[in-house]
Amino acid sequence: MKRVLVLCTGNSCRSQIAEGYLRHFAGDAAEIYSAGIETHGVNPKAIEIMKRDGIDISGHTSNNVNEYTGIEFDYVITVCDNAKESCPYFPTNAVKLHYNFPDPAKAKGNDEEVMEQFREVREMIRKYAQNFVNENLKN
Repeated sequence: MKRVLVLCTGNSCRSQIAEGYLRHFAGDAAEIYSAGIETHGVNPKAIEIMKRDGIDISGHTSNNVNEYTGIEFDYVITVCDNAKESCPYFPTNAVKLHYNFPDPAKAKGNDEEVMEQFREVREMIRKYAQNFVNENLKN
């Protein structure tokens, strides 16, 4: 079984959304993990925007990348430039992939405008996750 790690700065939004979609699309084809170079807790707006798409990430935890040093990953996906540039040395033979998604936690505006920005990022991550699973895990 393949193992996939999604890395972000705080493991609160983008990596949590990606973990949710990767688990959804991969099913039993992979073990999916997410972590941050810091831990900020799971963002309530990320939980809400995923709930609107029928995926429950309310049980996710915010984890530090150092918690996973003993796991051999097949893929490590960084979902923000800061994580790619600031990640401590992570010994792995994994295929490393990167996509810099906008940070919805930095969204400005009223509640509706902020949630719209979360929705836009969620959709970007959903498409990325579905393509990743189709190209790398469903062979």
